[in-house]
Amino acid sequence: MTNQTPAISGVFSAAATPLTAEDTPDHAAFAVHCKALLEEGCDGIALLGTTGEANSFGIAERMDILDKVIEAGVSPDVLLPGTGHTSAQDTIALTRHAAEAGVQGVVLLPPFYYKGVSDEGLFRAYAKVIEGVGRDDLKIILYHIPPIANVPLSHDLIARLIEAFPGIVVGVKDSSGKLESMTETAKAFPGFSVLAGADPFMLPLLRAGGAGCITSSSNLIAPDLRFVFDNWDKPEMADAVEAAQTRIDTWRNLTNAYVQLPTVKAMLARRRKHQGWLRVRPPLVELTPDECEIVWAQMAQLESQ
Repeated sequence: MTNQTPAISGVFSAAATPLTAEDTPDHAAFAVHCKALLEEGCDGIALLGTTGEANSFGIAERMDILDKVIEAGVSPDVLLPGTGHTSAQDTIALTRHAAEAGVQGVVLLPPFYYKGVSDEGLFRAYAKVIEGVGRDDLKIILYHIPPIANVPLSHDLIARLIEAFPGIVVGVKDSSGKLESMTETAKAFPGFSVLAGADPFMLPLLRAGGAGCITSSSNLIAPDLRFVFDNWDKPEMADAVEAAQTRIDTWRNLTNAYVQLPTVKAMLARRRKHQGWLRVRPPLVELTPDECEIVWAQMAQLESQ
Protein backbone atom coordinates (compact mmCIF):
# COMPACT_ATOMS: atom_id res chain seq x y z
CA MET A 1 0.00 0.00 0.00
CA THR A 2 1.34 3.41 -0.91
CA ASN A 3 -0.80 5.45 1.47
CA GLN A 4 0.62 5.15 4.97
CA THR A 5 -2.28 6.94 6.68
CA PRO A 6 -5.10 4.63 7.84
CA ALA A 7 -8.43 5.46 6.25
CA ILE A 8 -10.26 4.72 9.51
CA SER A 9 -8.68 5.13 12.92
CA GLY A 10 -9.59 5.82 16.53
CA VAL A 11 -11.74 4.44 19.32
CA PHE A 12 -14.93 2.79 18.11
CA SER A 13 -17.48 1.24 20.42
CA ALA A 14 -18.90 -2.16 19.55
CA ALA A 15 -22.20 -0.87 20.85
CA ALA A 16 -24.68 -3.15 22.56
CA THR A 17 -28.34 -3.01 21.51
CA PRO A 18 -31.08 -2.45 24.12
CA LEU A 19 -34.41 -4.25 23.81
CA THR A 20 -37.95 -3.39 24.82
CA ALA A 21 -40.22 -5.65 26.87
CA GLU A 22 -41.69 -6.76 23.52
CA ASP A 23 -38.24 -7.98 22.40
CA THR A 24 -37.89 -5.24 19.79
CA PRO A 25 -34.95 -2.85 19.47
CA ASP A 26 -35.27 0.07 21.87
CA HIS A 27 -34.40 2.82 19.41
CA ALA A 28 -34.71 5.68 21.89
CA ALA A 29 -32.42 4.08 24.48
CA PHE A 30 -29.94 3.13 21.77
CA ALA A 31 -29.72 6.69 20.45
CA VAL A 32 -29.15 8.00 23.99
CA HIS A 33 -26.38 5.45 24.44
CA CYS A 34 -24.66 6.28 21.14
CA LYS A 35 -24.70 10.00 21.86
CA ALA A 36 -23.27 9.35 25.33
CA LEU A 37 -20.48 7.20 23.88
CA LEU A 38 -19.48 9.97 21.50
CA GLU A 39 -19.48 12.48 24.36
CA GLU A 40 -17.37 10.09 26.44
CA GLY A 41 -14.64 10.01 23.81
CA CYS A 42 -15.49 7.47 21.12
CA ASP A 43 -14.64 8.48 17.56
CA GLY A 44 -17.51 6.39 16.32
CA ILE A 45 -20.03 3.62 16.86
CA ALA A 46 -19.55 0.15 15.41
CA LEU A 47 -23.17 -0.87 15.83
CA LEU A 48 -24.62 -4.24 14.92
CA GLY A 49 -21.56 -6.32 15.56
CA THR A 50 -21.04 -9.25 17.90
CA THR A 51 -21.69 -7.19 21.03
CA GLY A 52 -24.69 -5.65 19.27
CA GLU A 53 -26.22 -9.14 18.73
CA ALA A 54 -26.44 -8.38 15.01
CA ASN A 55 -27.03 -11.94 13.93
CA SER A 56 -30.02 -12.22 16.25
CA PHE A 57 -31.77 -9.46 14.27
CA GLY A 58 -33.49 -9.75 10.91
CA ILE A 59 -32.49 -7.75 7.85
CA ALA A 60 -35.34 -5.25 8.21
CA GLU A 61 -34.58 -4.80 11.92
CA ARG A 62 -30.92 -4.10 11.20
CA MET A 63 -31.78 -1.51 8.59
CA ASP A 64 -34.30 0.08 10.94
CA ILE A 65 -31.78 0.29 13.79
CA LEU A 66 -29.39 2.18 11.52
CA ASP A 67 -32.10 4.46 10.15
CA LYS A 68 -33.53 5.28 13.56
CA VAL A 69 -30.21 6.19 15.19
CA ILE A 70 -29.43 8.55 12.30
CA GLU A 71 -32.92 10.06 12.54
CA ALA A 72 -32.27 10.60 16.26
CA GLY A 73 -29.36 12.87 15.42
CA VAL A 74 -26.28 10.61 15.35
CA SER A 75 -24.27 11.60 12.28
CA PRO A 76 -23.88 8.71 9.83
CA ASP A 77 -20.24 9.60 9.23
CA VAL A 78 -19.30 8.27 12.69
CA LEU A 79 -21.04 4.93 12.17
CA LEU A 80 -19.45 1.59 11.25
CA PRO A 81 -22.37 -0.86 11.08
CA GLY A 82 -21.84 -4.57 10.73
CA THR A 83 -23.43 -5.70 7.47
CA GLY A 84 -22.15 -9.25 7.06
CA HIS A 85 -24.57 -12.14 6.57
CA THR A 86 -24.37 -15.73 5.39
CA SER A 87 -26.27 -14.76 2.24
CA ALA A 88 -24.51 -12.60 -0.33
CA GLN A 89 -27.78 -10.97 -1.37
CA ASP A 90 -28.61 -10.01 2.22
CA THR A 91 -25.07 -8.72 2.74
CA ILE A 92 -25.35 -6.63 -0.43
CA ALA A 93 -28.72 -5.24 0.70
CA LEU A 94 -27.43 -4.33 4.18
CA THR A 95 -24.18 -2.88 2.86
CA ARG A 96 -25.86 -0.84 0.11
CA HIS A 97 -28.40 0.49 2.61
CA ALA A 98 -25.61 1.55 4.97
CA ALA A 99 -23.55 3.15 2.21
CA GLU A 100 -26.56 5.08 0.92
CA ALA A 101 -27.16 6.34 4.46
CA GLY A 102 -23.69 7.91 4.38
CA VAL A 103 -21.88 5.80 6.99
CA GLN A 104 -18.11 6.07 7.46
CA GLY A 105 -17.71 2.41 6.56
CA VAL A 106 -19.01 -1.08 7.24
CA VAL A 107 -17.59 -4.01 9.18
CA LEU A 108 -17.93 -7.12 7.07
CA LEU A 109 -17.91 -10.68 8.37
CA PRO A 110 -17.06 -13.43 5.93
CA PRO A 111 -19.93 -15.79 5.09
CA PHE A 112 -19.60 -17.90 8.21
CA TYR A 113 -21.84 -20.97 7.90
CA TYR A 114 -19.57 -23.19 5.81
CA LYS A 115 -16.23 -24.02 7.45
CA GLY A 116 -12.91 -24.96 5.93
CA VAL A 117 -13.53 -22.81 2.86
CA SER A 118 -10.67 -21.67 0.65
CA ASP A 119 -9.21 -18.20 0.20
CA GLU A 120 -10.52 -18.36 -3.36
CA GLY A 121 -14.05 -18.92 -2.08
CA LEU A 122 -13.77 -16.09 0.44
CA PHE A 123 -12.34 -13.75 -2.20
CA ARG A 124 -15.27 -14.51 -4.49
CA ALA A 125 -17.72 -13.92 -1.65
CA TYR A 126 -16.26 -10.52 -0.76
CA ALA A 127 -15.92 -9.57 -4.43
CA LYS A 128 -19.55 -10.44 -5.08
CA VAL A 129 -20.64 -8.11 -2.29
CA ILE A 130 -18.37 -5.23 -3.32
CA GLU A 131 -19.32 -5.50 -6.97
CA GLY A 132 -22.98 -5.97 -6.06
CA VAL A 133 -23.03 -2.77 -4.00
CA GLY A 134 -21.19 -1.00 -6.80
CA ARG A 135 -20.01 2.13 -4.97
CA ASP A 136 -16.52 3.57 -5.24
CA ASP A 137 -17.02 5.44 -1.95
CA LEU A 138 -17.62 2.22 0.01
CA LYS A 139 -15.18 1.58 2.87
CA ILE A 140 -14.91 -1.95 4.24
CA ILE A 141 -13.35 -3.13 7.49
CA LEU A 142 -12.92 -6.89 7.25
CA TYR A 143 -14.00 -8.77 10.39
CA HIS A 144 -11.51 -11.43 11.48
CA ILE A 145 -13.11 -13.33 14.37
CA PRO A 146 -12.08 -17.00 14.11
CA PRO A 147 -13.12 -17.90 17.70
CA ILE A 148 -16.78 -17.32 16.72
CA ALA A 149 -17.03 -17.37 12.93
CA ASN A 150 -14.46 -20.16 12.56
CA VAL A 151 -13.61 -18.65 9.18
CA PRO A 152 -10.21 -16.93 9.43
CA LEU A 153 -8.98 -14.29 7.02
CA SER A 154 -5.43 -14.97 5.82
CA HIS A 155 -2.83 -12.40 4.82
CA ASP A 156 -2.92 -13.78 1.28
CA LEU A 157 -6.66 -13.10 1.13
CA ILE A 158 -6.28 -9.61 2.60
CA ALA A 159 -3.52 -8.76 0.13
CA ARG A 160 -5.63 -9.92 -2.79
CA LEU A 161 -8.64 -7.91 -1.64
CA ILE A 162 -6.56 -4.76 -1.16
CA GLU A 163 -5.10 -5.15 -4.65
CA ALA A 164 -8.46 -5.85 -6.29
CA PHE A 165 -10.41 -3.18 -4.40
CA PRO A 166 -8.01 -0.35 -3.47
CA GLY A 167 -9.61 2.37 -1.38
CA ILE A 168 -12.57 0.10 -0.60
CA VAL A 169 -11.03 -2.68 1.52
CA VAL A 170 -9.27 -0.38 3.98
CA GLY A 171 -8.90 -2.29 7.24
CA VAL A 172 -9.57 -5.23 9.50
CA LYS A 173 -11.06 -5.67 12.94
CA ASP A 174 -8.98 -8.43 14.51
CA SER A 175 -10.91 -10.33 17.18
CA SER A 176 -8.64 -13.36 17.11
CA GLY A 177 -7.61 -12.69 20.70
CA LYS A 178 -3.98 -12.93 19.61
CA LEU A 179 -1.81 -9.83 19.69
CA GLU A 180 0.69 -11.46 17.31
CA SER A 181 -2.05 -11.76 14.67
CA MET A 182 -2.78 -8.02 14.93
CA THR A 183 0.81 -6.83 14.94
CA GLU A 184 1.79 -9.07 12.04
CA THR A 185 -1.09 -7.70 9.97
CA ALA A 186 -0.09 -4.12 10.81
CA LYS A 187 3.49 -4.90 9.77
CA ALA A 188 2.44 -6.65 6.57
CA PHE A 189 0.10 -3.86 5.42
CA PRO A 190 1.39 -0.39 6.35
CA GLY A 191 -1.43 2.15 6.28
CA PHE A 192 -4.09 -0.55 6.57
CA SER A 193 -6.54 0.17 9.39
CA VAL A 194 -5.80 -2.67 11.81
CA LEU A 195 -8.22 -2.31 14.73
CA ALA A 196 -8.00 -4.34 17.92
CA GLY A 197 -11.13 -6.28 18.78
CA ALA A 198 -10.34 -6.42 22.49
CA ASP A 199 -9.46 -3.56 24.84
CA PRO A 200 -6.20 -4.91 26.33
CA PHE A 201 -4.63 -5.07 22.85
CA MET A 202 -5.15 -1.49 21.66
CA LEU A 203 -2.08 -0.02 23.35
CA PRO A 204 0.44 -2.64 22.15
CA LEU A 205 -1.18 -2.62 18.71
CA LEU A 206 -0.83 1.16 18.45
CA ARG A 207 2.84 0.77 19.27
CA ALA A 208 3.10 -1.73 16.41
CA GLY A 209 1.41 0.51 13.84
CA GLY A 210 -2.24 -0.27 14.49
CA ALA A 211 -5.09 2.21 13.97
CA GLY A 212 -7.19 1.86 17.15
CA CYS A 213 -9.92 -0.42 18.36
CA ILE A 214 -13.50 -1.64 18.03
CA THR A 215 -14.31 -3.08 21.45
CA SER A 216 -17.14 -4.08 23.74
CA SER A 217 -15.74 -2.58 26.95
CA SER A 218 -15.80 0.84 25.29
CA ASN A 219 -19.51 0.75 26.10
CA LEU A 220 -18.32 1.41 29.67
CA ILE A 221 -14.78 2.84 29.65
CA ALA A 222 -14.58 5.08 26.59
CA PRO A 223 -12.80 7.94 28.42
CA ASP A 224 -9.82 5.75 29.33
CA LEU A 225 -9.58 4.34 25.82
CA ARG A 226 -9.70 7.88 24.44
CA PHE A 227 -6.87 8.88 26.78
CA VAL A 228 -4.70 5.95 25.75
CA PHE A 229 -5.32 6.57 22.05
CA ASP A 230 -4.48 10.27 22.33
CA ASN A 231 -1.38 9.89 24.51
CA TRP A 232 0.19 6.48 23.86
CA ASP A 233 3.19 7.94 21.99
CA LYS A 234 3.99 10.78 24.41
CA PRO A 235 6.89 9.80 26.72
CA GLU A 236 5.84 12.32 29.38
CA MET A 237 2.41 10.61 29.57
CA ALA A 238 3.71 7.05 29.85
CA ASP A 239 2.76 6.52 33.50
CA ALA A 240 -0.72 8.00 33.02
CA VAL A 241 -1.25 5.85 29.92
CA GLU A 242 -0.24 2.70 31.79
CA ALA A 243 -2.62 3.63 34.63
CA ALA A 244 -5.46 4.13 32.15
CA GLN A 245 -4.67 0.81 30.51
CA THR A 246 -4.77 -0.91 33.90
CA ARG A 247 -8.26 0.52 34.48
CA ILE A 248 -9.31 -0.64 31.02
CA ASP A 249 -8.07 -4.17 31.73
CA THR A 250 -9.87 -4.27 35.08
CA TRP A 251 -13.18 -3.25 33.55
CA ARG A 252 -12.66 -5.68 30.69
CA ASN A 253 -12.12 -8.49 33.21
CA LEU A 254 -15.38 -7.58 34.92
CA THR A 255 -17.29 -7.84 31.63
CA ASN A 256 -16.10 -11.44 31.51
CA ALA A 257 -17.36 -12.29 35.01
CA TYR A 258 -20.18 -14.24 33.35
CA VAL A 259 -21.12 -14.65 29.67
CA GLN A 260 -19.74 -11.44 28.21
CA LEU A 261 -22.63 -9.92 26.24
CA PRO A 262 -25.29 -10.31 28.95
CA THR A 263 -22.74 -9.01 31.47
CA VAL A 264 -21.98 -5.92 29.39
CA LYS A 265 -25.70 -5.26 29.10
CA ALA A 266 -26.21 -5.71 32.83
CA MET A 267 -23.44 -3.20 33.43
CA LEU A 268 -25.10 -0.80 31.01
CA ALA A 269 -28.39 -1.17 32.87
CA ARG A 270 -26.67 0.36 35.88
CA ARG A 271 -24.60 2.88 33.92
CA ARG A 272 -27.49 4.21 31.81
CA LYS A 273 -30.07 3.74 34.59
CA HIS A 274 -32.38 1.80 32.27
CA GLN A 275 -33.37 -1.77 33.11
CA GLY A 276 -34.23 -2.55 29.51
CA TRP A 277 -30.53 -3.02 28.94
CA LEU A 278 -30.72 -6.32 30.83
CA ARG A 279 -32.60 -8.01 28.00
CA VAL A 280 -30.89 -10.20 25.41
CA ARG A 281 -32.20 -12.30 22.56
CA PRO A 282 -32.00 -16.10 22.62
CA PRO A 283 -29.84 -18.09 22.56
CA LEU A 284 -28.25 -15.66 25.02
CA VAL A 285 -29.74 -15.52 28.51
CA GLU A 286 -29.77 -12.50 30.80
CA LEU A 287 -27.88 -12.50 34.09
CA THR A 288 -29.81 -13.59 37.17
CA PRO A 289 -30.72 -10.95 39.77
CA ASP A 290 -28.02 -12.31 42.07
CA GLU A 291 -25.41 -12.15 39.32
CA CYS A 292 -26.45 -8.59 38.53
CA GLU A 293 -26.02 -7.57 42.15
CA ILE A 294 -22.52 -9.05 42.23
CA VAL A 295 -21.50 -7.25 39.03
CA TRP A 296 -23.08 -3.97 40.12
CA ALA A 297 -21.30 -4.11 43.47
CA GLN A 298 -17.98 -4.56 41.71
CA MET A 299 -18.81 -1.69 39.35
CA ALA A 300 -19.51 0.56 42.33
CA GLN A 301 -16.16 -0.41 43.84
CA LEU A 302 -14.31 0.39 40.61
CA GLU A 303 -16.12 3.70 40.22
CA SER A 304 -15.11 4.72 43.72
CA GLN A 305 -11.39 4.26 43.06
